[in-house]
Amino acid sequence: MKIKLLLALSLCFPVIISLAQSSKSYHVKSPDGKIDLGVTTGSAISWQVKHQDTEIITPSAISMTLANGEVLGKNAVVKSAKTSSADQYFNTPIYKKDKVHDQYNQVTIGFKGDYSVVFRAYNDGVAYRFITQIKGDITVVDEEANFNFKDDDKAYLPFVNDFRNKDKWTTSFEALYDNINISAVKKDTLAFLPVLVDVGDPNKAAILEADLNNYPGMYLTSDGKNSKNLKGAFAKYPTVEHTGGYENMNYIVNGRADYIAKTQGTRSFPWRVVIISTEDKQLANSDMVQKLAEPSRVADLSWIKPGKVAWDWWNDWNISHVDFKAGINNPTYKYYIDFAAANKVEYVVLDEGWSSIIDLNQISPDINLPELVDYAKQKNVGLILWTSWYALTRQTDAAFAKFSEMGVKGFKIDFIDRDDQKMVSSLYDIAQKAADHHLIVDYHGMYKPSGIQRTFPNIVNFEGVKGLENVKWGVANHPGYDVSIPFIRMLSGPMDYTPGAMRNANKANYRPINGNPMSQGTRCHQLAMYTIFEAPLQMMADNPTIYTKEQESTDFIAAVPTTFNETVALDGKVGEFVAIARRKGTTWYAGAMSNWDARALSIDLSFLGDGNYKAIVFEDGINANSDATDYKRTVINVSAKDKLPVKLASGGGWAARFEKVN
Repeated sequence: MKIKLLLALSLCFPVIISLAQSSKSYHVKSPDGKIDLGVTTGSAISWQVKHQDTEIITPSAISMTLANGEVLGKNAVVKSAKTSSADQYFNTPIYKKDKVHDQYNQVTIGFKGDYSVVFRAYNDGVAYRFITQIKGDITVVDEEANFNFKDDDKAYLPFVNDFRNKDKWTTSFEALYDNINISAVKKDTLAFLPVLVDVGDPNKAAILEADLNNYPGMYLTSDGKNSKNLKGAFAKYPTVEHTGGYENMNYIVNGRADYIAKTQGTRSFPWRVVIISTEDKQLANSDMVQKLAEPSRVADLSWIKPGKVAWDWWNDWNISHVDFKAGINNPTYKYYIDFAAANKVEYVVLDEGWSSIIDLNQISPDINLPELVDYAKQKNVGLILWTSWYALTRQTDAAFAKFSEMGVKGFKIDFIDRDDQKMVSSLYDIAQKAADHHLIVDYHGMYKPSGIQRTFPNIVNFEGVKGLENVKWGVANHPGYDVSIPFIRMLSGPMDYTPGAMRNANKANYRPINGNPMSQGTRCHQLAMYTIFEAPLQMMADNPTIYTKEQESTDFIAAVPTTFNETVALDGKVGEFVAIARRKGTTWYAGAMSNWDARALSIDLSFLGDGNYKAIVFEDGINANSDATDYKRTVINVSAKDKLPVKLASGGGWAARFEKVN
């Protein structure tokens, strides 16, 4: 590992000083020289970004307003400017690759008023953050974060559209993407991150944030009036809360303060990030958030075990051909455990219903939890318990101590639904306490990860995605969404999409069903998700009975790892199709998915490297356009010299495992 300092002249700044000596300009370039991040200081601090000849961000003001009236960024007097660079690798044991290359150039500009701003340029994007060195605590009233564009570009925006109790900052963070011109964004609407902007084909810019700690998450909005610009918006701190929401298992915010955060005066604030791509496939293999995240606070990771989960809720506990009443009871969960053990699935989750949704000590009379834990342990299967955030936070320490001692392996924590400062701090606190008790965590009903997954590797998945559960009640275009999120939502980190449906439907015969749900798209579309979607804790959403009937598909799913040593983005176009390959040891896994359009691809196998491979391939069957369950399984011999022709049906998919033979 090496970190080297660069001379100021090597980055060519300062290059402009105004006659009054109050305005100064700085430029920092990416290591490959293609990205130029410019900074101007004086009456305001503004930044701009170019990638070669393409203007990505035009001059955009940034600032932070404190409760004492001081505005960090206004009338900014420079005290120092230090340049540095890094070229290093760090290990990522619970990720899509086992190490990440962290290479950048940066300038840290210190200002009068005990604050500084770091501007950093990577080969694939830029980032900046405020740092304060103010004695005592501070109150941040608001933050100004502007993303101005030269043209009225189109953007993929997931809008908050499920205001709960009229508090627009309370949301499930689930939405399909509106692909609209920035000028069409209505004033005061909120889009949650990441957001992807088409800055001129084929160039794209993704806006997101990283290292979100003790601070509210950022949304994007517009001033309206046909503006070409997006700007940050932040939830005010909650001051009035009462019990309410679904089944009264959450806190409803009825009042917010006139500030967004109270925090320590000496700290680093979240990174504001723009990832830049010249090919869509580059977005499907980004490490930007990992690079900008705070390193792990958990020293010993040996107890953290990623894997797959047999899951009960999506399939509505609908097992059959058994001699007991299926439901939330011990016989049903023993059936799930037996299935998991037989297929080497690492976990079973007990979702909503095993206990009171507001008190984890009130366990259902039909559940003998110690008996289930012991039974699962004998089968080498771990149990994960569902809880609402509300119930857990009423008894966090006691619950973690009790259930970890019992042998429970982790918690799926649901109905979080906010990312104001209070909630963000709560999730950091829960993650630390869970780690102290060697408990893994799946944050469901959650905002985008934003780097906490590196800080607490025991958080092995997050929702913040409009996943498979939505087909239970209907959604307009899930396949189109499925081939958008690998380029957008997945930039922030893993996604608890919950794939694995065995009842598959094409566009014509799909219908929403809660009890025995079906998916939109083909069987192979579902199989491909296990390689394409990042998820160290990956659900198997359908029920054990149907998986047993579909053992060929089940065997394939069960064999796909949930963490990898290497990832290669093969091809793709946002909203149209995606193809990704990942390696675990000497075995490669690859998947491709399409939207509702049938298409033909050619999969270049050069990623395999030296040697010969046996490929187990699942492809859409000849009748998949009329019966989405139709697929064909073949076994062929291949090498890196080969290119495989792939035909994807409407809503189709393709999935393969490549086992090295010599």
